[in-house]
Amino acid sequence: MASITWIVILVLLAVFAFYATRMAKRAKDEDLHDSGLAIVEFGRAFPQEAIRSLHTTADGRAVFVRLHDNKAGFMRNMRSHYACHMIEPGTVRVRDLPSGRGFAIEFLDAPFHNGEFTFATPMEAAEVSLWLLGNYVNSAELDPPPGAVPTV
Repeated sequence: MASITWIVILVLLAVFAFYATRMAKRAKDEDLHDSGLAIVEFGRAFPQEAIRSLHTTADGRAVFVRLHDNKAGFMRNMRSHYACHMIEPGTVRVRDLPSGRGFAIEFLDAPFHNGEFTFATPMEAAEVSLWLLGNYVNSAELDPPPGAVPTV
């Protein structure tokens, strides 16, 4: 009888250890980012926009999207989904971080997305900042209206 009790206790302990290690692995895996889910979520939020490329921050909590017509988008990871935001020209303020691997953004039209964003390499941060700079130029400055007289 005593041996059966010990066997039951050992089996329960083994099941608990297995369950605990699986939960720890799942928590670790959830910290990783999923670019495929980001693409699907952005396509669902903005079905008319074609994604050209995207860059994820070093911690995987934000994704910056370059769209086909040189617009830019932003997605924040909310664990089970992404909050998607189209960056309109003139609605962001960007300043660089001392590390050179990121920047701080102030969204004038969506202040809850404000924050500091660090990338894996300085080259990624520079590329995304160029997207934001290209997006910052007003479309009226890029294409003059038909029949407009050029100014010097």
